[in-house]
Amino acid sequence: MYRIIGADGREYGPATAGQLRQWIAEGRANAQTQTLAPGAAEWNLLGRLPEFASQFAPPPPPVIGPWPALAPASVRRRTNFFAAAGLICGILSLTCCCCCGAPLSLLGLICSLIGWSQINRHPELYAGRTLAITGLILSAAGLLLGFGLTLLQLALHPGRFEWQLKTF
Repeated sequence: MYRIIGADGREYGPATAGQLRQWIAEGRANAQTQTLAPGAAEWNLLGRLPEFASQFAPPPPPVIGPWPALAPASVRRRTNFFAAAGLICGILSLTCCCCCGAPLSLLGLICSLIGWSQINRHPELYAGRTLAITGLILSAAGLLLGFGLTLLQLALHPGRFEWQLKTF
């Protein structure tokens, strides 16, 4: 007959091997449970006893997932570089509309259009449609704001630009 020390620190038993197997199945005992086997002089872990070792077989090795080429389309998709670049240029064109907004706006429009086109052609490869559309909107807004500020400057200070126009 076996004796065990439970999780509460109390000694339980005597118990048969069948009772211990039932306690293992119920979760009342595990591989770390201190056990005194019949005829043994010292306590041992239940998982180390040969008659119970099979009850605590090591878990199977983890299953390695499929190779990237075999993964579902949603896993393989990556954000399109041009869509992200168009968004960044669009944000910068709005913040720098007074000094260098027009080149950034044009670059943002071009990158966003390229990104959107690539995403539409290969939706299984690329994500980032929202980035491309947002980049288009921000770049267009930056371009309009830059032209609007230039026209406002011309309207408020017409003599200031006459000298520059005569030199061309």
